[in-house]
Amino acid sequence: MSLRLDPSFREQLAATDRPSVGMWVCSGSPLLAEVAAGSGLDWLLIDMEHSANTLDTVLLQLQAVATYPITPVVRVPSNDTVAIKQVLDLGAQNLIVPMVSSAPEARAAVAATRYPPAGVRGVGSALARSARWNRVDDYLQESAQHTSLTVQIETTAGVEAAAEIAAVDGVDAVFVGPSDLSASMGLLGQQTHPDVTAAVKTVFDAVTAAGKPVGVNAFDPATADAYLAAGADFVAVGADVALLARASEALAARFIRADGSARASY
Repeated sequence: MSLRLDPSFREQLAATDRPSVGMWVCSGSPLLAEVAAGSGLDWLLIDMEHSANTLDTVLLQLQAVATYPITPVVRVPSNDTVAIKQVLDLGAQNLIVPMVSSAPEARAAVAATRYPPAGVRGVGSALARSARWNRVDDYLQESAQHTSLTVQIETTAGVEAAAEIAAVDGVDAVFVGPSDLSASMGLLGQQTHPDVTAAVKTVFDAVTAAGKPVGVNAFDPATADAYLAAGADFVAVGADVALLARASEALAARFIRADGSARASY
């Protein structure tokens, strides 16, 4: 039996004539991942860096969204060879590696996604969902075609090295993280400060000049619109936990007064 894998995030970005729009899943819940997968968005980011996600929950979420027309992307917790190997072996075809601030760090991330001699990824395709337990023909030889790597620029050093990072062979896209970038700039919590947005756009220009897609995290709709107008190829516009937090707050504001009394009689 021979099985086929889904197109990668790299292929999804190349195939669309408009910016690609996605959201985060940080809850660790396969149910919420499946709900989000049916939303009509283009891609879904399963986060392992700032959430309770584990290898077990990531696997369940990849399985939950597999039948939906959405591209799952997994952000690994760090630029670590073992973590990248394990997430790839779970069957994640699309990775985001956080906190990449230099070309050598980008090359290390690429190497972690490639089998020898091109890289250092450990070989376990017969044991892993990535190759569907050796049911995908020529997986070892063609794994790079099935895998996409996005690196995340989140520091001032990364902004300065954006052109060199984007030029690394095997880096398919660059994603900018304004939250950590603002902290790196001494502007903690000020993701929309003019200096931060200017730095984001500096990365846009450098990555676009290198011929690679560039994306950004922007939960505020007006900020997302501004980044799209500035040339973002993909944007993350929300997260499951943030959407639930704001919607539940809206329910409380609608039905409960500030003094704790009900707004209407029942």
